[in-house]
Amino acid sequence: MQRKRKINQKKKIIITASMTIIVWVFVFYLYHTYNNIEIKDVQYETTRTLSTPNTQTVETTEQNSKKVADVIEETTRKVVGISKLKNAGNSILSKSTESELGLGTGMIVTEDGYILSNSHVTGEKYSKCYITLENGNNYDGTVVWSDLDLDLSITKINAKNLEYVQLGDSNQIRVGETVYAIGNPIGFEFRRTVTSGIVSAKNRTIKIEETDKSSYMTDLIQTDATINPGNSGGPLIYPNGEVLGINTVKISSAEGIGFAVPINIVKPIIESFKNTGNFEEASMGIYAYDKEVIPYLNHLNQTNFEKGIYVAQITKNSPADRSELKEGDIITSVDNIALHTMNDLRQYIYTKKPEEEVNLKITRGKINKEIKIILGKK
Repeated sequence: MQRKRKINQKKKIIITASMTIIVWVFVFYLYHTYNNIEIKDVQYETTRTLSTPNTQTVETTEQNSKKVADVIEETTRKVVGISKLKNAGNSILSKSTESELGLGTGMIVTEDGYILSNSHVTGEKYSKCYITLENGNNYDGTVVWSDLDLDLSITKINAKNLEYVQLGDSNQIRVGETVYAIGNPIGFEFRRTVTSGIVSAKNRTIKIEETDKSSYMTDLIQTDATINPGNSGGPLIYPNGEVLGINTVKISSAEGIGFAVPINIVKPIIESFKNTGNFEEASMGIYAYDKEVIPYLNHLNQTNFEKGIYVAQITKNSPADRSELKEGDIITSVDNIALHTMNDLRQYIYTKKPEEEVNLKITRGKINKEIKIILGKK
């Protein structure tokens, strides 16, 4: 019995010793393994989860405001004062009023002194007017092109190396876009005034009543940027400084309704003067209305058409008069370019020269036909 008890004690000692050895071996293994683990100091590139797409820089409202202010400041240097009367002082931007000097606005469009404005500001072709630049320098100007229907003109002054405005694309404008008008309202105290607003509407038609006659201006840009007397001929610009229109008229019986002529209509003429110093104006000899004008004309209010322009008048002995074209025809395209307004046709004809041929597609009642016209010189 005693022998059996000694054997059991011996077994316990052996088991305890074995367990202790196993524990120590395991602890040693863990210690040795841990000390041999290599820890690398890796530099990780981190990004915030709220970063903007394509790593674009987010500009604050203040930064945007400063950028627009810089653009406007630069653009105003390219805006000029225009007067039909020569002032006795050093500058037409004097303390004389608009009524005394016929003060208006223009913009420099080439480095060698071509000035874009309204024809009611500068007068008709070959008229004389007086130009004052932002630096106060005065020049005699000669009107080298003018169109009373568009109320646009180009005047030449004898100057070089001038800063000039950048022209935008008025075909791409959208209602609601921010715009700025620059001009010389009233007189000296308010020269180069900048007003802001939006594009309120496109392709507007307005009726102009002058003394004993009425006329219509079509395809205009409507804006609520304030346009006052004296602003006429000044630029309507995008926040990036590109010109999209020429300020021309406002509704006097309402606030915040002004109009500008789209810049694209006059681009071919500016390019011609810039490249050749001349513009030879081609002409078809017609006057046409788009469907926006028809409601104003009592004798045509039953005329309905979805696209094209209505030939209201053909000038006697003109290229159109010598062709098969008739009053009442609807011109739907010229050289396969679709027409929606009279300005669409004007803009295309301005790119052509006298004696060149154009191909018109017209509808006459239920008849569709093509008519070729050899352009004449206006």
